[in-house]
Amino acid sequence: MITAIVGPSGAGKDLLIAGALAAWPDLRLARRVITRPSDAGAEDFEGVTAATFARMRDQGRFALHWQAHGLSYGIPHDPLSGPGPVIFNGSRAALPQAVAQMPGLRVVLVTAPEALLAARLAARGREAKSDIAARLDRAGFAMPEGIAHATVINDRTPQIGIARLLAALRPETAIR
Repeated sequence: MITAIVGPSGAGKDLLIAGALAAWPDLRLARRVITRPSDAGAEDFEGVTAATFARMRDQGRFALHWQAHGLSYGIPHDPLSGPGPVIFNGSRAALPQAVAQMPGLRVVLVTAPEALLAARLAARGREAKSDIAARLDRAGFAMPEGIAHATVINDRTPQIGIARLLAALRPETAIR
């Protein structure tokens, strides 16, 4: 089972993913490859240069890749294979491509009220005000039509958010 975790910047996807991984030993993470320094932010990702990313893309090393916020993002093929459930931090805009390339892909949308998104983005301290405004403008991006998904509202404590994500990830949980 492969699940894409998607949602607006500031929704707390990385925190919930880390908590779900800690709570569910069989759950595996497909780390993103991103064209930004590896020490930029709390997310577990592989930072590469634009040239390295382009080479990896051209070599067919990504199961999925997209551009957002002036960066390139990729999900390598290797972590998606093997036993047990796998999650990755994806993009709502890339979901049509992801669903086409990964039959049976499950999707969980993690979101929060806009005021909370804004506060979280400001607290990260890694974007300028104009970048935060652009991310908030994109927060209302609708899920692509026809893509089934579960929704996790991450507006309480981290423990509650993690519990909600785990409930959405369990195979016996029906996707709405």
